[in-house]
Amino acid sequence: MTCDEAEVLLHALIDGELDASHIRDVENHLAGCPRCAAALRDYRNMSKMMAEGDVRYTAPAALRQRIEAALPQLKASPDRRAVLRGFAMGSAVSALAATGLVAIVLRQDDMERIQAEVVSAHLRSLQAGHLTDVVSTDRHTVKPWFNGKLDVAPPVVDLTAQGFTLIGGRLDYVDARPIGAIVYKRRSHVINLFVAQTVSTEHHAAKTDALQGFNIRRWSERGLNYWAISDIARDELAEFGEKFEAAMRTGSAG
Repeated sequence: MTCDEAEVLLHALIDGELDASHIRDVENHLAGCPRCAAALRDYRNMSKMMAEGDVRYTAPAALRQRIEAALPQLKASPDRRAVLRGFAMGSAVSALAATGLVAIVLRQDDMERIQAEVVSAHLRSLQAGHLTDVVSTDRHTVKPWFNGKLDVAPPVVDLTAQGFTLIGGRLDYVDARPIGAIVYKRRSHVINLFVAQTVSTEHHAAKTDALQGFNIRRWSERGLNYWAISDIARDELAEFGEKFEAAMRTGSAG
């Protein structure tokens, strides 16, 4: 295990998120690496200070009262017109289901399944030796590496100046097909950007979800689907996606 790989796993070790095999690998590395062992002590001291410092903030009772006052009040007994509207709405929903709503639900299920696979692929990448197949901070090295391995080589953007360091790429599998993964780092946090070809050329604006403790930002552009996943904060992941999309629009992607 290298120091870079150990650094990725130190926070997961502190939070009790590693299995026995990975705990053993990290501990073996720490036993022979004073620098990583010191980093672990620093992280643990920081966590202890935060826990003892009572940095949580409790909202005042007045805030709860204002929120409750702003919510619409439900009537104790709906009038006849409201009941009829409810029946009409139920009939409309039934009609939609008969003419395609089921397909929409299935697509939603597919999307949720794929996002779960993205999380699994991200977790696999954090295991020792799985993060990158090509290690480089040069987009002109990373992008050509994908040639011949995928139908379409994913675009590669150098965002180091914006605080997101390109460290390489790899092949991965999502939805039972090979896709490209571009790997970035934000401080000690890994960002995996999965890129897959799609038959649609429509633009779909970015949407961010949270799953199993990770933030996932997904969008579609120019026949490609993107999923950026990391444990960094939601706003930081949004910043990453915005910087990447801006680079694509200005033609500075490799």
